[in-house]
Amino acid sequence: MERFDIAVVGSGFAGSLMAMIARRVGLRAILLERGRHPRMAIGESSTPLSNLLLEELSDRYSFPGIRPLSKWGTWRRSRPDLACGLKRGFSFFHHSVGGAGPIAHENQLLVAASPQDAIADTHWYRADFDAYLVGEAQGLGVVYLDEIELSTAIEGKHGLRLIGSRKGRAIEIAARFVVDASGPHGFLHRALGLGRRDLPQMPSNAALYSHFSGAQRLEDLGGIVLEEAPPYPIDDAAVHHVFEGGWIWVLHFSNGLTSAGIAATNALAQELRLAEGEQGWQRVLQRLPLLRDQFAHATPVLPFRYIPQLGFRSSRITGERWALLPSASGFVDPLLSTGFPLTLLGVMRLAEILERNWESPDFANGLEEYAARTDAELTATARLIGALYANLGNFPVFSALSLLYFAAASYAESARRLGRPELASSFLLHDHPNFGPHCARVLEQARLARGDADSEAIIEEAFKVIEPIDVAGLSNRARHGWYPVDAQDLLKAAHKMHASRGEVLQMLKHCGFNALTSSQA
Repeated sequence: MERFDIAVVGSGFAGSLMAMIARRVGLRAILLERGRHPRMAIGESSTPLSNLLLEELSDRYSFPGIRPLSKWGTWRRSRPDLACGLKRGFSFFHHSVGGAGPIAHENQLLVAASPQDAIADTHWYRADFDAYLVGEAQGLGVVYLDEIELSTAIEGKHGLRLIGSRKGRAIEIAARFVVDASGPHGFLHRALGLGRRDLPQMPSNAALYSHFSGAQRLEDLGGIVLEEAPPYPIDDAAVHHVFEGGWIWVLHFSNGLTSAGIAATNALAQELRLAEGEQGWQRVLQRLPLLRDQFAHATPVLPFRYIPQLGFRSSRITGERWALLPSASGFVDPLLSTGFPLTLLGVMRLAEILERNWESPDFANGLEEYAARTDAELTATARLIGALYANLGNFPVFSALSLLYFAAASYAESARRLGRPELASSFLLHDHPNFGPHCARVLEQARLARGDADSEAIIEEAFKVIEPIDVAGLSNRARHGWYPVDAQDLLKAAHKMHASRGEVLQMLKHCGFNALTSSQA
């Protein structure tokens, strides 16, 4: 039986990062994988906050092979062999099911995340990205075993024993601490019988997705009304097609493949018979003419994957000698790409516990705090996504609620880049003394809203809530749903982050953004 300080179960990007951090702080680590790389994984769209956290982890623990992957420009220069997608922002288009004609401006929400390609975000082509991080982990001395089938976890005074098999042979591993990065319903959740809890205000939902070759770009189809140049090319984004009961994502990669899928309420999933895979996907396309045209010549390159229940929340997140990463603690929905920042925040917090408290009596207290924060952020995310689901058919309200997310995310990113992380210590600022409770109240009102009068009141309230933390010009209604990245917005809002104009200018320069130019690059 081999003995390790840390065993990480699951070799997605977060598991590999966790094992690499363990090595950097002087611990012996093993990384265990049930399958084999390369492989597909749900969750591919990064965000500005995700990439910033990846930067911070790379700098703190010296991962020079990973840091360039935090921006499109440096990624493509340093590792052109690793596929990724260019992500300049978030594009939302509202569809009336069965409706014909182009998507008018009032049915669009475009929120830019970067002013130019060089410093843009990326979609992570997980088959390449995850496999690359496993290699980086091995380069640091992490022991890696794949095709492991774990069956049992036995807790003891000095850690856990993990029992299973590999290629038909029995295997047993002892670890002082185990991190589960194997996703919802993962290994420790099953082996320890942790149980599950409901996600607050979130409807039951399902998903169907695959990768395709031959999908066209929207801008080549003429199905979107663009009366002037948009803040960024509309396809170079996390593209969301929104309609009553569900939404579709479309992400383009540099290798010519496109990730696409649908997340839908159980009622719509059953109506479309999504469990039938490709036939269900074709039924989706027949309801949405623009998507039907976009995928008219597309071919799935992987089998369709159907997830009958997306939502998940573990009843326990930590024990004396184990912890679930946020990605294994729970999952809400791919909408708004919340999974990556939640998980990376968790990686950062667990890393600090390992680094500072490994041999300390405070280790247990650190785990308890980690569990509480992880669950609080998961439930805050569920409240947001649940309110958005309740308004999938009401695009004005859906758009206003989405701005709550973008306001919180842009404030958090800016505060961290200015060296003031204490201003935004929680995801979605859910524990912010003002924004947190006001945001929760608006989301609850939106979830229960009925009629146009309620809609107008909710929209007004949402704009009031975001104004005190808005550093991205999201309160400017004259932009009519198109929000560019404009340095002047951040400069005017410097006081909201307790910063001077000079500090903001220096931060923008450090990020590679010329504050005196337009964002329409």
